[in-house]
Amino acid sequence: MANENTVTITPHRYDKIGILHCGVTEEGFVTVGGDVSNIAEGETVKFDRNKISVNRKGEEYTFAKYD
Repeated sequence: MANENTVTITPHRYDKIGILHCGVTEEGFVTVGGDVSNIAEGETVKFDRNKISVNRKGEEYTFAKYD
């Protein structure tokens, strides 16, 4: 269930969680608030500075705020 702390996007798309820009610049490459990371199928990566995790399932990338 989506809420203001979660967003699911696909490659070449961007969105925001609060004031943080989240995006999938190309398949397997994500960005959160200017920080970037590669992400493999089925992998979850954490952006500790912004407290956002990203989970990849196929072409869907779910960005979620954590505490």
